[in-house]
Amino acid sequence: MRYLPLNENDRKDMLAKVGVPMVDALFEDVPKSARLTGLIDLPTHMTEAEVESHLTRLAGKSRAAGSGSFFIGAGAYRHHIPATVDHLIQRSEFLTAYTPYQPEISQGTLQVLFEFQTQVAMLTGMEVANASMYDGSTACAEAVLMACRVKRRKKVKLAAGLHPHYAATTENQAQFLGLDLKTADCAPGKDSDVMDGLDKDVAAIVVQSPNVFGEIIDLELYAEAAHEVGALLIAVFTEPVAFGAIKSPGEMGADIVVGEGQSIGVGLNYGGPYVGLLACRQKLVRQMPGRVCGETVDAEGKRGYVLTLSTREQHIRREKATSNICTNSGLCTVAWSIHMSLLGEAGLRQLATINHEKACELADKLTAIDGVELVNDSFFNEFTLRLSKPAKQVVDAMLKNDVLGGLHASRLMDGQDDLLIVAATETNSEADMNAFETALREALS
Repeated sequence: MRYLPLNENDRKDMLAKVGVPMVDALFEDVPKSARLTGLIDLPTHMTEAEVESHLTRLAGKSRAAGSGSFFIGAGAYRHHIPATVDHLIQRSEFLTAYTPYQPEISQGTLQVLFEFQTQVAMLTGMEVANASMYDGSTACAEAVLMACRVKRRKKVKLAAGLHPHYAATTENQAQFLGLDLKTADCAPGKDSDVMDGLDKDVAAIVVQSPNVFGEIIDLELYAEAAHEVGALLIAVFTEPVAFGAIKSPGEMGADIVVGEGQSIGVGLNYGGPYVGLLACRQKLVRQMPGRVCGETVDAEGKRGYVLTLSTREQHIRREKATSNICTNSGLCTVAWSIHMSLLGEAGLRQLATINHEKACELADKLTAIDGVELVNDSFFNEFTLRLSKPAKQVVDAMLKNDVLGGLHASRLMDGQDDLLIVAATETNSEADMNAFETALREALS
């Protein structure tokens, strides 16, 4: 049947049923500053060939991470992804699969999600993991909501080293639920401030390790402080490869662990789609958002997989659902799980060792330059430098030498204009690091 749009009478009937006079009234909650007042400044029509030509020119202005020396991290990292990953995820049963509502015909999808959950739980040192979230920032926000449900408290404290994007996403969620979110100005060396003033009203403290400045945090101290007042510790990460070299959050007493899985199996992709990881203690599983796939046996005793827990609003929980997230990052979880399977435990530890060694070598090169100071006491593959000139100015100058020399902290936070956040991974060659050193010397001279 040909699609026919609504006529004016249809629209009037629908608005009357909803109880608003006009369509614009449906958007009153959107700030006026964020609303469009006219058409977007785009051509009204172009032929297919013209569109293709125009988009090709636009794409040509972009610089791929692999086309030069690249040292940007701060939540999204460049790693080598085996060709096997891309080859396997393009199989039609993975690429087109959606929600596994009918387990009898979704066994492949359910099994890979089950394996993914197992790998996430092992990596984070937790007892159970869900089948993924949208990304690390939304996983962080969901963990805060989860902690408030568990503890029946509304106060949450965020550490100073939490990635500002994660903090902003959490604040956005919390404001609509009346939560009392205590945020700190993002600055290096201030994470321990989150333990000050803890009381029985606090549901959780949120601490990132390695934090946005690359500092490795001893989470045991934070877990003890939180547990003394009956609160939970939410541990956040943006670089999962780090757990091939440092203790997992679960080993250090975290109750909920969340973060971004992009580093494993998922390319940079201009910022998405990514895959959020969320794991927790078994006793908290009933308040876990999203879905959990489980292993069982059928009537004939054969192994099978089902959705064990799926308390989202589309299912029977409705308004009592733990989350309104309506899907998981299915294809990205497959990519993550394939890459993790190819690495294995030994491979992950080797990869982590190479990353740390690269970062140490780069830090030694750069801190030998006049006007460069290392901020970190510890780091994995990412560290922060204090420069004698504004970091944005330095980054722009290095770009002229085809070096993307990290991220100036002022892009993420106020008041840190002299800080440069630098990431080194296995993809950085000796020539890349030498180019960075030369470009930084020139930019600071």
